[in-house]
Amino acid sequence: MLPQIAAILLLGLQLADSAPNDTSKTRFCVYVDEWHQTRLPDLSITKGINCVIMAFANSTLFTTSPAGNFKPFMPVSDMRARFEPSTKVMIAIGGWGDTAGFSKGVVDEASKQRFAKNVGDMLISVGADGVDIDWEYPGGNGADYKTIPNSQKAGEVEAFPLLLSKIKDTIGKDKLLSVAVPGKEIDMIGFTPATAPKIWQCVDFVNVMTYDLVNRRDSMTGHHTSREGSLSAIKKYISLGLETRKINLGFAFYAKYFSTAPASNCATQPISCAMLPLEQENGLDSSKSGVVTFEYRNLVPVPNNLALSSSGNCGADVNAKCSNGACCSSDGWCGNTIQHCGLACMTGYGNCPGVSASASYQKALKYGQTDAVQGGQYYWDSEANLFWSWDTPELIAQKFEKIVTPLQLGGVMAWSLGEDTFDWSHLKAIQKGIGAI
Repeated sequence: MLPQIAAILLLGLQLADSAPNDTSKTRFCVYVDEWHQTRLPDLSITKGINCVIMAFANSTLFTTSPAGNFKPFMPVSDMRARFEPSTKVMIAIGGWGDTAGFSKGVVDEASKQRFAKNVGDMLISVGADGVDIDWEYPGGNGADYKTIPNSQKAGEVEAFPLLLSKIKDTIGKDKLLSVAVPGKEIDMIGFTPATAPKIWQCVDFVNVMTYDLVNRRDSMTGHHTSREGSLSAIKKYISLGLETRKINLGFAFYAKYFSTAPASNCATQPISCAMLPLEQENGLDSSKSGVVTFEYRNLVPVPNNLALSSSGNCGADVNAKCSNGACCSSDGWCGNTIQHCGLACMTGYGNCPGVSASASYQKALKYGQTDAVQGGQYYWDSEANLFWSWDTPELIAQKFEKIVTPLQLGGVMAWSLGEDTFDWSHLKAIQKGIGAI
């Protein structure tokens, strides 16, 4: 009997040690999103990842009684099979542009209780280990900020920690609760000296989105995920009472590009150089900026044996190009809209009538420069008038040396796993950084 008891106790200790909120083990969380599933890795690649966050469930599903039906883009059991057995699998609710359900969920006591109950029921029904609340953002500055002004969302600031408290009480200590929070200080409306400590008390850890630090609402070029910009964001949250052991530093598996003004001085000053208006008057994207991931389809040379697409799909993943003068979008679809034929057009897989970000991206990777002071990689394409910003494995290492290790952060996270499929170099850099702690 004694050996059996000892074995049970040992198993319990091993399971506890594997938990992503355990202070003795560095968290390594990765988001896996429904839009980048083509070449998801298996156990041979995912070593060390102890937290997976499947994105997204729409927030409005949790505002009604009964709740709306949520079906993950992949069964949780199938997702688990790609990682080590002890890895926690969570569900993210929200994401960019999805604020309506949260706003409705914090209206009153009954709405908070209903939202929390529905979240708890969902976790049980899909077999997940926790939930990540990705509200962008409580208090405003979300995708709808031009149609619903921040003044109409002021009440969300005090209501947010109350909602989180309800969720944690409902799901209990056996389930994880995390939040994704902005890295850009202007968007930290919901994180005040009064409310932030209440938020931290409710959650097991915090995923700081230390990327998109320059976005389409800015007017001057800059690094979207630099070392110093990331450090500044982390220090801001620490000043708001967030324990370092609860912080996950965020990494982006994509580059960003921004259209610069033709008459700007980017040739002599590529950083802090004037950009074109990147957002329409109504707050929608002007299609003059965007992202390019580190995926296989974006980095592999264009094959010589492409077939003509018969399904409407195009790109390296399907080895097909568009016919009849159609353009191939960055999402791999043939068409003739600005989303297909504008900056996001994939050179070599169809017609690209103007400047193509995919062609410029290859130049950026070849001729990119490192800003040693700020810790960011960049390139200005004078022919395309595009400014590029991204992270390299070397800069990821610097973030461990200058941020994660000295500040004793609890962990890291990355958006998103399926965006680094070309050679997994960014994922491997994070694995190496964690291994050195």
